[in-house]
Amino acid sequence: MDPEKKSSGALIGSIIIIVILVLGGIYVWRSKMDSLPEGTLEDEVVNPSDEEELNSFEEDLNDVDTNIEASVIESVE
Repeated sequence: MDPEKKSSGALIGSIIIIVILVLGGIYVWRSKMDSLPEGTLEDEVVNPSDEEELNSFEEDLNDVDTNIEASVIESVE
């Protein structure tokens, strides 16, 4: 009786499919990057009102008193 030969065809086929999917994903990603208007990612515009709002949130967080000085036992009693 001949020993059974293991076929590596399924493994090679899977590797080829994965390579094709990766190359297709890179192609789609590159085509979307090329279709963006010039300077979209590099020159992000910050709205001054957004910056003021963020600063006010930061001030509010600094003003909040987080020292509660309570314990679980006192809250039950």
